[in-house]
Amino acid sequence: MNSFDPLRSSAPLIVYIDVKSPFAYVARDPTYALGGELGIEIDWRPLTLDIPSYLGSARLDSQGNVAESERTDEQWTAVKYGYRDARRYAALNGHTLRGTVKIWDSSLAAIGMMFAKRQGREIERRYLDRLFEPFWKRELDIESPEVIEGVLEEAGAETAAFETFLVGEGRELHDAMQRAIFDAGIFGVPSYVVEGEVFFGRENLPLVRWLLSGQTGRAPDIAYRHLAGPPPDEPALATHSSSRPLRVCIDFKNPYCYLALEPTLALASELDLEVEWLPFVARPVLPPPPASAGDDRGARHLRFRGEYEAGALERYARMRGLVIEDIYRYPDSSVASIGLLWVSRQSADVQTRFVESVFGRYWRQALDLAEVDALTAVMTEVGADLSGWSDYLLGQGPRDLLALRSELGSAQLFHVPSYLVEDEIFLGREHLPMIRWLLTDRQGQPPI
Repeated sequence: MNSFDPLRSSAPLIVYIDVKSPFAYVARDPTYALGGELGIEIDWRPLTLDIPSYLGSARLDSQGNVAESERTDEQWTAVKYGYRDARRYAALNGHTLRGTVKIWDSSLAAIGMMFAKRQGREIERRYLDRLFEPFWKRELDIESPEVIEGVLEEAGAETAAFETFLVGEGRELHDAMQRAIFDAGIFGVPSYVVEGEVFFGRENLPLVRWLLSGQTGRAPDIAYRHLAGPPPDEPALATHSSSRPLRVCIDFKNPYCYLALEPTLALASELDLEVEWLPFVARPVLPPPPASAGDDRGARHLRFRGEYEAGALERYARMRGLVIEDIYRYPDSSVASIGLLWVSRQSADVQTRFVESVFGRYWRQALDLAEVDALTAVMTEVGADLSGWSDYLLGQGPRDLLALRSELGSAQLFHVPSYLVEDEIFLGREHLPMIRWLLTDRQGQPPI
């Protein structure tokens, strides 16, 4: 264990996974594909998540109803959306992903992975295949030593020493490895490590591929897409049959919305789509809490995630040449939101110019979202008709904003940027390849 380094490997790519994570499950195939395409070795490593420490605990009964829960409403909303999102990608790519009835202890499966790894890459891969698929069909008890040993046997492993390894060396190595991984700031799965830099989530695979293949051309944005497809700056020709606008929910003070602006407009231009921008007041991006000697795992997880989030925002903004200053600002954006509702009554061009101008100025700290005169000046610059604007701002505008928020909340929208397509919600710009696929009558392969 002395030689274990969470951020270093003889392989060019380290991937941390946990069988009980639906996000690790849907990341498996595209990660395999990346390794095969580049002809590289992947160092697969187990990260046994302690989910209750940061997301609360819960258990369902046999009918799928909540029997026990320590989660907040917001945590439940995020969990339900996450499962729904992972399930639709799994289904499109021929996999079954059923929700779990409890939070599993996956440490035995992780130790089994370590045991398989010692017997070669082929056995390790067969073990992972035979582990993930039946587990997400609810056909595998990963807390049973006998079941894990059986999976190893099916993968072709020699298992005579597994029982001893499981309770002795394997357990000790696993526990020490988990402490080292978490101490290095790696908090979730799937996590990818390239030359000591951590990328959390399969949406980073385009950038991981770019880094591993010579960094040729423009660095790609986050995306769920087939890596063998056309790069995002060279889209294939496509047509769409819908005349409905692309509905996008945004909050001007949210940095993820600002990073989504350019690729969203690029998709709209490619498909000759109008975009309907909808204001939605989102929760703030919170700064990571300062470290304290008494921090428990949950507090440390929150800090690691916050630090990663800030770094990832800065990384992708820098690659795009965008200025993002002070991501933790959280001003009252209701005047800007009502302004967006006002310009949405006018042409799509006016609305888009307003959105571009407000985003750019706010993130350069050159615009106060609550300053009526400043926002009115922006409207004038983008060619908006201001007749009746003052009355709208003080009268019907706030009521329209409240009604829209209620409507979107009833549709289970909870954060931004969110895309409303075919009565489904897609949270985050990483879904733009999926949205493109849906809007072009499902031409070609679905995203993964």
